[in-house]
Amino acid sequence: MPGALECGSCHALVHASRLEQLGASARLHEERREAVEASATWSRVLELLPPDSAQAEWVRGRIERLASAMANTPTVDARRAWIRKLGPLAPVAILLVNGKYLLALFKLKFLLSLAAFVTFYWALYGVKFGVGFAILILLHEMGHFVDIKRRGLPADMPVFLPGLGAYVRWSALGVPARTRALVSLAGPLAGCIGAAACALLWSKTGDALWIGLASVSALLNLLNLVPIWVLDGAQAIAALDRTERILLSAAAVVFAAAFGQPVFLLVAAGAGYRLFTRDIPASPDHAVMVYYLLVLTALGFLIALAPPPPVHS
Repeated sequence: MPGALECGSCHALVHASRLEQLGASARLHEERREAVEASATWSRVLELLPPDSAQAEWVRGRIERLASAMANTPTVDARRAWIRKLGPLAPVAILLVNGKYLLALFKLKFLLSLAAFVTFYWALYGVKFGVGFAILILLHEMGHFVDIKRRGLPADMPVFLPGLGAYVRWSALGVPARTRALVSLAGPLAGCIGAAACALLWSKTGDALWIGLASVSALLNLLNLVPIWVLDGAQAIAALDRTERILLSAAAVVFAAAFGQPVFLLVAAGAGYRLFTRDIPASPDHAVMVYYLLVLTALGFLIALAPPPPVHS
């Protein structure tokens, strides 16, 4: 029936994808303590739910709790009086309490952390390799960020931790395993593209810098695909059923032999371990499986491109 919020035959929610996006956005607003924005977003969710559904009842309760929280916050006049007491620090307080400036602060956090990240590797490896390495890490993280944003989900700009890596903060609560898997694989894919670009520059110039960057980037992205802990592979494999996990483990063993890269054995071991966890879905996801294997294959080829070290007699 046109305008229905629920399928009459299977009772599935008609706007499931949109509800997923709005729910993630509302939760992120709550994490940031943006009660007004969170309440408005939950209200939009409510419009897309059948009025008598359990989900609608839960959302109404959420909105009521947010309204109660807003009622207990200081009034505008009280805030102004509090800010006046700060004297010369008032401009800083105004900057921090106005939500529209938070985005600028997030961007500043991104830029400052990136600058520290570049400086760290510049000092460690020299300007060319250090800056190139930092840019390749940025490409990996932007792969995640762009994929999240194109799905209409909220995410913060990447934050860089010198010597440790980087991360993109986003709310994955309520997001299907398939979406989380695709977002996780987008980072290694972007990193693989960056490594391929470096390999292409090496083939054109013969400069060892480029093949060095390509090899290191490919190796790090491959390590990220080991399906354990907080690595990207851990979220990617969550969408694969038992048979696909067995096939992934077997393929990784073949790749280890074909490309001469033992890191693939870590992928195989991780996939084997995930055969005994409780997150195995009932149905397979062939698209995620193919995506995972293609990225692994491309990274293997890039690592194999590096010339062997010279043998000294």
